[in-house]
Amino acid sequence: MNLIETLFESGHTIAWDYISSFQFLPDALLGIGDFIRGILKTGYDEIREGVWASPSALIAESACILPPCIIGANTEIRHSAFIRGNAVIGNNVVIGNSVEIKNAIISDCSEVPHFNYVGDSILGFKAHMGAGAITSNVRSDKKNVILHLPDEDIDTKRMKVGAFLGDRSEIGCNSVLNPGTVIGHDAIVYPLSSVRGYVPPSSIYKGFGNIIERVY
Repeated sequence: MNLIETLFESGHTIAWDYISSFQFLPDALLGIGDFIRGILKTGYDEIREGVWASPSALIAESACILPPCIIGANTEIRHSAFIRGNAVIGNNVVIGNSVEIKNAIISDCSEVPHFNYVGDSILGFKAHMGAGAITSNVRSDKKNVILHLPDEDIDTKRMKVGAFLGDRSEIGCNSVLNPGTVIGHDAIVYPLSSVRGYVPPSSIYKGFGNIIERVY
């Protein structure tokens, strides 16, 4: 399974060429910082050392942003957001109150608006995380994170891997996406869910073993 083709449409992040250069999606988590430092910053201002932002981005004075980081056009970084570096924040994105982002790619038009944690993760176009939803990125036993895909289990060979959210996926409030979770494009996760493994595209995750097809 090619996760990149399964989860994302092309062109909805400044990091698209970077992401699509990998055969195994978790490998893209390794070099986010180097990618940010290496790209041309035309259209961005360096608002502090190692932090570049579009002039149209709205950044709260109370937000803490560590380098390297790049923030796209018309994006809002709201009160008390904490961006811990190695973060690609796309255009028209919302990073909200008390949200923490670390080593992540947030694609265009995504929303991470209230009390969320996103670490070692990639969010697709128009992905949305409800209030309090988080990506857990370390197993309790501290072993390597395993991707549990429909046709195989794959060792990521990394201890820290969060979640991969496909385009237009919706994560319900106060849900936990366990390490290595993959959410297909246009999938919905019910609030208060604990999700591990793989949620197919255009499906609704109601609970463990209870996934139904999404009807439009």
